[in-house]
Amino acid sequence: MRREILDAAWAIARESGLTQVTLRDVATRVGMQAPSLYTHFDSKMAIYDAMFEEAWAHYESTLHDLEASVDTHPRTAIHEISAHFYDYAIADQPRYQLMNERVVPGFEPSVGAYAPSQRVLARGQRNVKALGAVSDDDFLIWIALLGGLISQHFANDPGGTRVTAVLGRAIDMWADAVGLPPLPQ
Repeated sequence: MRREILDAAWAIARESGLTQVTLRDVATRVGMQAPSLYTHFDSKMAIYDAMFEEAWAHYESTLHDLEASVDTHPRTAIHEISAHFYDYAIADQPRYQLMNERVVPGFEPSVGAYAPSQRVLARGQRNVKALGAVSDDDFLIWIALLGGLISQHFANDPGGTRVTAVLGRAIDMWADAVGLPPLPQ
């Protein structure tokens, strides 16, 4: 039943927006009355919490294959790592918003739900720093660059390719700034 509730909440978020998830709508979709949801989740925020954890855990599950196949050249690797997260993000706006933006008033993930995101961040930082002399500040700028491009995609080119088309150029600008070696000619 918890799975059905989460699936219903995700469906509502994708159809109407993340902040439009209501207990009444979720309950209707799973064939119960709203008060019955409390036997599975303490509150609507608990549903968001489970969704947050699920989103980050799912992204984390994609990293093994990425890490196993990423190119050994630092510049190619940062392009592959960046494209992987970018593609994951733009594939599902409500999921990205829950993972990376504070769009639900009053929602703050629990320590347990936050754990996968912390593991992903630490893993990402290790992987990116392993590419060369990348400082903590450089890593933060890389994250902000990706987040900004993703936000521009959703705000100004949803479903389009204009922002996606400049991802490589933006990553090259960052790679130049941090001194990653250029691709061999």
